[in-house]
Amino acid sequence: MSFLFSPLTIRSVTFRNRLWVSPMCMYSAVDGVVQEWHHTHLAQFASGGAGLIVAEATAVLPEGRISPRDAGLWNDEQRDTWAPIVQAIHDRGAVAGIQLAHAGRKASTWWPWAHARGSVPAQDGGWTTTAPSAVAYDGFAAPRALDAAGIDEVVHAFAAAARRAVDAGFDVLELHGAHGYLLHQFLSPLSNLREDEYGGALENRARLLLQVVDAVRAEVGEDVPLFVRISATDHAEGGFTSDEAAVVGDWASEHGADFIDVSSGGLVAHQQLDVFPGYQVPLAETVRQGGRIPVSAVGLITAAAQAEQVLADGAADAIFAGREWLRDPHFALRAAHELGSDVAWPPQYDRARWH
Repeated sequence: MSFLFSPLTIRSVTFRNRLWVSPMCMYSAVDGVVQEWHHTHLAQFASGGAGLIVAEATAVLPEGRISPRDAGLWNDEQRDTWAPIVQAIHDRGAVAGIQLAHAGRKASTWWPWAHARGSVPAQDGGWTTTAPSAVAYDGFAAPRALDAAGIDEVVHAFAAAARRAVDAGFDVLELHGAHGYLLHQFLSPLSNLREDEYGGALENRARLLLQVVDAVRAEVGEDVPLFVRISATDHAEGGFTSDEAAVVGDWASEHGADFIDVSSGGLVAHQQLDVFPGYQVPLAETVRQGGRIPVSAVGLITAAAQAEQVLADGAADAIFAGREWLRDPHFALRAAHELGSDVAWPPQYDRARWH
């Protein structure tokens, strides 16, 4: 059995393999309610052999949406429309996860194929955004700095959304602390200019993330695996670093997190990064070796042998892929065939297994 197709158990959940689907925004929800598109989109990856499918960044508050078309979990109607999607994933043998998110100063933006770019104005359904400090992302509208009551509301909203996710049947929860969204904005000194207990030293900048971890763990109990996605570098001078990410990963583990999903960037428009196949794998390795918590790698991982080598080298414990799943929703079945791993295929597809 290959590394990629060996099972992994975290708390009460066993994943049939370590080739997983990253959360990818579809910008196709209506008032935060997911649609038929989401059902077909996510279920196909389970038919294609994925071990874990993490649903897209799902806002815990209306003002936390990246765009007006983002999915949400701030009310029970949204919870109830997620439930049949989760069941479809389970029926096909995969584990269902969801990424809980708040976009902070990068909220209220146009979706990728909209007629405009940047922040959505109020007359078109936009809203005032919030952030650790009243500092705008380049080209976006200025946010309002969160006060103590606003921070408490965010923590409570993450916990409430986590409860709805578990009630909808999700097996795994992921907190979105990457890509320049709210929890990442608190972590980075480039966006967090606060002078209170949430700013300055790393332990202060990590305070909100750890409070959210605490609140979610207390809400859902001990059986549910809790992941945290982080950007292990801002790719900009003076920003959050991979060494800090390893420390934060350790702290998150002490507070009840189980796994770090390592990505990078997204905080500032002036980031400088060199993109190539596997370009973020060294970041995952730094967090894994610098801390005491398992990690996943992501970033232009598109081939079975490439993914297998990342795990064989000890750089990560699992692989998240995104765009390759969009190109081939049966990526895992293809990868298993290429690696010679004997995995179960849907009986409906078995005639294509060997020939």
